[in-house]
Amino acid sequence: MDRHYQDPSLPAEARARALLSQMTLDEKIAQMHGYWLIVSDEGVVTERQDASDQFSHRDAQASFEQKIALGVGQITRPFGSGMLEGETGIALFNALQKRIISASRFGIPALFHEECLAGLMCMGATLFPSSLNMASTWHPGLIKAMADCIGREARSIGCRQALAPVLDVSRDLRWGRTEETFGEDPYLVGIMATEYVRGLQGEKRDLLATLKHYVAHSFSEGARNHAPVHLGFKELNDIFLLPFEMAVKLADAGSVMPAYHDIDNQPCHNDAFLLTEILRDRWGFDGLIVADYGGVSLLHQHHGVTADRAESAASAFNAGLDVELPKDDCAAALKEALARGLIAEAKIDQIVVRVLTEKFRTGLFDNPFIPEARPDFQSARAREVALQVARESMTLLENDGTLPLRASALKSVAVIGPTADDPLALLSGYSFPVHLILSDTEANTSQVTTPLAALQEALPECRITYRKGCHILTQRAAGTPVFPGDVGRALAASPVSCDVSLIADAVQAARESELAICFVGDLAGLFQSGTVGEGSDTDTLNLPGVQQQLLAAVVETGVPTIVVMTSGRPYSLQGLEDRLAGFLMAWQAGQEGGYAIADVLTGRQSPGGRLVVSVPQDVGAMPYFYNHKMKSSGTPVAFHFPPRYAFGYGLSYSTFRLSALSLPKRVFAMDEAVTFTLTVENSGEREADTVVQVYVRDIQASLVRPVQELKAFQRIRLAPAQSADISFTLPADMLNFTDNQGRRRVEPGDFILMIGEASDNIVLQQTITLAGPLRILDERWSMESHATISYRLPPTI
Repeated sequence: MDRHYQDPSLPAEARARALLSQMTLDEKIAQMHGYWLIVSDEGVVTERQDASDQFSHRDAQASFEQKIALGVGQITRPFGSGMLEGETGIALFNALQKRIISASRFGIPALFHEECLAGLMCMGATLFPSSLNMASTWHPGLIKAMADCIGREARSIGCRQALAPVLDVSRDLRWGRTEETFGEDPYLVGIMATEYVRGLQGEKRDLLATLKHYVAHSFSEGARNHAPVHLGFKELNDIFLLPFEMAVKLADAGSVMPAYHDIDNQPCHNDAFLLTEILRDRWGFDGLIVADYGGVSLLHQHHGVTADRAESAASAFNAGLDVELPKDDCAAALKEALARGLIAEAKIDQIVVRVLTEKFRTGLFDNPFIPEARPDFQSARAREVALQVARESMTLLENDGTLPLRASALKSVAVIGPTADDPLALLSGYSFPVHLILSDTEANTSQVTTPLAALQEALPECRITYRKGCHILTQRAAGTPVFPGDVGRALAASPVSCDVSLIADAVQAARESELAICFVGDLAGLFQSGTVGEGSDTDTLNLPGVQQQLLAAVVETGVPTIVVMTSGRPYSLQGLEDRLAGFLMAWQAGQEGGYAIADVLTGRQSPGGRLVVSVPQDVGAMPYFYNHKMKSSGTPVAFHFPPRYAFGYGLSYSTFRLSALSLPKRVFAMDEAVTFTLTVENSGEREADTVVQVYVRDIQASLVRPVQELKAFQRIRLAPAQSADISFTLPADMLNFTDNQGRRRVEPGDFILMIGEASDNIVLQQTITLAGPLRILDERWSMESHATISYRLPPTI
């Protein structure tokens, strides 16, 4: 046996090729898929059996011992699939890895992957805020720090691949996975994803971030899970591919996951144009493409573009896939596919070299075991960052002057609503306690501080009366089936509660108090085990259940009412917004979210979050997004079209003045950067943050362009009367769009530069001109703007 592959001084690919040359076909195929295992506290290993086994039509399988003798590619969510304590889990999985290495001829270790969207999705790990919260901070550096914490927790349990972040660009709020997105602007999504990847992977890229769901999963027909997407390549490239391109080119993302749907009748899982030509050939992606769970089987079971498992496997792997997850539903038929001439062994070799190269390059071969006996969960740093992200994401939508609360003068408060004291209301669908609902298992949520508990702590001298007011769900349990074969089946009755019996008691509590704080929203849960989340799509943007009736009854008392919405999508309050004393959008703020909400309500923190999705007046506006075309509003303009709260909007406890826009010139060359400076002043009486937002409109182009597009932004904190100069550098390359030949082009002409504190609050603008011949960009185009801040000392009083 040639053992050159064991030499750590050799390049990773050379080691991979040396190993590949000695492997049998069965050993190669074993590297092209995962196993989904359940490990008991006693160390007993069994393969997970679920509904996917019922539709994959797999033959009787060999024993696990026989399988691991061929080697193991990946182990699917070894910690996240069950209730394993950290120390026990580490010991068990070190033993499992040793067993895998010892069983095979070449001692190839398995790569473990876990979900990491809102933190490592394992028992006891830090429960970070949702992606909507992350983006609402408009603070990329903070998100990088948060992702670094997630990466540390993941590495501490031997995780080498993280199935995060989500780069879907929100288009329709009815879609259940809106909560997983960074919002509706492709540039903002790209920047946030880029920093998330940088933080998660670290400089060595020894933990692979996985960009998903490639691509346009969020613009599905009717905003329904898995539904088809109807897009031409120009819009696909400008809106949906852009964030992926940024994360690949700017952050060297290590992995990509295709989406379940089809685009213009082509399923993503066997789309060679997307997976190979664009991702690898054009962008230079050198990592692993891994299937979404069951996505390969869907090619024959749902899409009907292949005949059987063998053809599905060949079709996906030929198109560019490297690893089937979570199991070997179709990869197990690769030998059959090879015998039928559907795939060549040379293609298998090409794929396995990539898989092995990543195992060598990430250090898995040389350091396959988890070095520490205890996981690095819930560190002081992780909790601090989780709190900071939650604080900075709090977005104030209404305030009649009641906020911040004057704690010393406040004697009685009624805290009302179904999300006020429910820890799960602060968590997104891809957090461990919520994910466990599918298996009818209840996780410990003791690390979550609810808003009620935080307010009781923040207002110790105030009499706080709590009334739930209503339920959102009648039960928390797994709902609609989601696997192939389910279409056409009778679905269970909706678990959303219609019970109004608790409203009267809540109204009485409001009448007996100086102030009512109503907590409303939704409960994340996958596949209709909740009201938002994967597979929990909706046909309305009214509050789930009877929450609107509860809120209306409280407002009718005349007691000043503040609404705090904890949710994975914004909901319409049907006109009650105008009658509120305050309205705070908290999203799904994670385990420290209760403290963040209390800090903002009581004035310990001025709200600085800004909306990353537009909040519509009515569901009839869907799909809605701020960067729409001029004719999107209809002619005449539809009454329901303009949003109630625009993209980028958010109030503060202070006020800011933007002034003194200065450009060195008005005409710029086609290949240079547009530079400009402006002054920001805190004209209020409190230290606070604002977000300076830069939009551009292409006045005339050869193709239809949006009314405005975000091209730069900067969050800044200023003391009262303090000011600062912000200098922006905006590459002319970023004014490109995709032409009829699929190329990015920058056209000469006039552009309106628009600067403000929201997309509908533009206070400074200037027309600039790009002069020179048309430019067709190559793959090295500049896709990121930059800002620098020069602070001025506050004036001496």
